[in-house]
This record gives sequence, structure tokens and C-alpha cells, in this order.
Amino acid sequence: MNVLLGVTGGIAVYKSCELVRRLRERGHEVTVVMTEAATRFVSPLTFATLSGRPVGTSLWEGTHESVDHIELARWPDVVLVAPATAHSIARFAHGMADDLLSTVVLATEREVPIVLAPAMNTAMWDNPLVQRNLDLLTGTERFTVVAPADKTLACGETGVGGLAEESAILDAVAAAGSERR
Repeated sequence: MNVLLGVTGGIAVYKSCELVRRLRERGHEVTVVMTEAATRFVSPLTFATLSGRPVGTSLWEGTHESVDHIELARWPDVVLVAPATAHSIARFAHGMADDLLSTVVLATEREVPIVLAPAMNTAMWDNPLVQRNLDLLTGTERFTVVAPADKTLACGETGVGGLAEESAILDAVAAAGSERR
């Protein structure tokens, strides 16, 4: 199965590295698309090394032999966004497409499932605006949300908002991929 992993800018980015490794262990091809904010936490080189494939980071830099975001959008069987920040969730919910990841998500065919694994501070997770944006996305039947975990967060606070356990994310990707086939 082809999995496009969207990586957005939050401290949980480092856990996405292990997701790439585990997806590949399960026999999946993985292409990573990172937001600019994500590249401030982990280098694209790390993901390129782990995935064995080029990493997309910019809507404006690429081969330009084709329309990169359209080619990327046609490739996956499943899109996984982990971590999915409040910002990225809002952009997807409102159809904003101003970077490579958001354009790929919007251009992906309707039958391709999109799995979101949110990670953010508890106050952000509990914010009614974030919850409304998630409701907009899950109401389309195309988006699945792997609920964040209740644990001690990077900021030192304890509450819901930590990236879900790796096994829960991998199971959601497998389920989404099997539903599509």
C-alpha cells in the first residue's frame, strides 16, 4: 500500500520518524510531505533516509516536469497526517491550500481515505473551534481521526493532546487501506 505521510509542525514530529520505519516494516511504500514548520523540528533528510524516497517540502520547489502536488495526490492509497496540528486541521476543514501538504490533501481523489492523528496542547484540543473543524472533516466520511492520548505533554502539563500510540495509528492506516480495496 502507498502511504503519503503528511508531517506538520509540532513537537510530536519526532514520533513520525518511527511511524515511517514501522510502515515500511509492514511492507508499505511511504512518501513524506512536510510543512515548513515541521522542518524546524526534524530535517527532511531524516525522513528521506527512513522512507528511501524524496521528501516534499515546498509547493514552489520541485522538478516542475509535472505539477508536483497533483502527482503526489494521485500516488497514495491512504493519506496519514501525523502529527496533525490545530492549524493543519483548520486548513483542511476550510479548504485552504497554500502549501504543498494542504494542496495534496485537497487534490487527493475522493476515495482515498485520510487519517488524522492530532497532537497539541490540551487547551487547544479542547477548544470548540478545533472540535468544530474536526466535526467538519469527519462529517465527510473520508477523514478518520485517531484520538490523541491523555498523558504528560511536552509542555509539562498532563491531559488529552499527546500523539496517539503508534499501534493505534498504524491500525487506523491499515483499516483505512483495507476499506478502500
